[in-house]
Amino acid sequence: MQSIRLLRLICRPNIYREAPSIRSSAPSSSSRLSPPFQHHLRQSRPFSQTPRRVFNPNKWHHPHDDPHFKLSQAKPLITTPRLKRFAKSPSTHAVAAAAVAAAFVFYFSNIQTVPVSGRRRFNCFGEDTVVAVADQQAKRIIWEVERQGGRFLGDWDPRTRLVKRVMARLIPVSGMQDAEWEVRVIDDPHTANAFVLPGGKVFVFSGLISIARNEDGLAAVLGHEIAHNLAEHVAERMSGSIGTNMLLGSLVLLTGGLAIIGTWAIGNWILGLLFERPMGRRQESEADYIGLMMMAEACYDPREALQFWKRMERQKQLEPPEWMSTHPSHHNRIQKITEWLPQALEKMQESDCRGTSAFADMFRRALDRGVIITSSGWA
Repeated sequence: MQSIRLLRLICRPNIYREAPSIRSSAPSSSSRLSPPFQHHLRQSRPFSQTPRRVFNPNKWHHPHDDPHFKLSQAKPLITTPRLKRFAKSPSTHAVAAAAVAAAFVFYFSNIQTVPVSGRRRFNCFGEDTVVAVADQQAKRIIWEVERQGGRFLGDWDPRTRLVKRVMARLIPVSGMQDAEWEVRVIDDPHTANAFVLPGGKVFVFSGLISIARNEDGLAAVLGHEIAHNLAEHVAERMSGSIGTNMLLGSLVLLTGGLAIIGTWAIGNWILGLLFERPMGRRQESEADYIGLMMMAEACYDPREALQFWKRMERQKQLEPPEWMSTHPSHHNRIQKITEWLPQALEKMQESDCRGTSAFADMFRRALDRGVIITSSGWA
């Protein structure tokens, strides 16, 4: 009986047999491709079939694998032993001697004398280069004023006409008639400032006009700004930056690693304190002198320059010490202008301004009295 039951189990059909899969009659794409292309097809699976990649925040399980750790442990690009071998090399001595000789030739071939003051200085940039840079800066200033919602006064505005009238008398005595002069007055009564970019781009804030009070006071400021261009101070600053940048670059190469930022910041501050700020004060004092003589030659009263800086002294805020600034203090400027004033008054007399100023005074008195001036004097 047991054998019969076992025989039935063996002969019973398999109900768990897998059903035949339904296949398309057309051959698959992989069966039609050659083995290399089949491999490429298997690699190009859809995105949904690609295995998930989980980001592991602890990927840098060892501190030596962390890039920040590697950067903090970075060694200088130039080590002391390597620097000693480099310094003892005969070829290094030859290259260094040639570089020093070339630097001396380049430096002394670009020595200039500043007009009027006679100061000797290094300047390796031509006028065309400086003017091109100034043109881009002028466009930037115009864009910034308009972006901040400011506006420029029209040519019909009395303040713009005042600035143009003063410039018309200063330009001939500056010897810069060939420049393409453009005057723009920014409507900002809270700012007392003006600057003249190389190439003749003049920007004056309307707040300066109220402090200047008259044409003579305005001529003192504009003469100072024109003097910066006459003395080519912008080109001198650009030339001076070449040496400072080379020195800073050398310090950065010697330190390396994270010390780059600190070295650059500290080195830039030290070089600015030792070279750029003193140079700026010399240039400002030089522009004060040239501008004073210029306004006197244009028949403006140089004594108004002294009065202008006294007003600035009374209205000044807390100033930094002079050794930390690129500009002389107002007190120092007043002292210097007082020393130069006799020479400026003498230049004004040499320019035959006595007759012009006398006629101007007579015209003002006649205008106040309402009388008519004739060729013989008073009508």
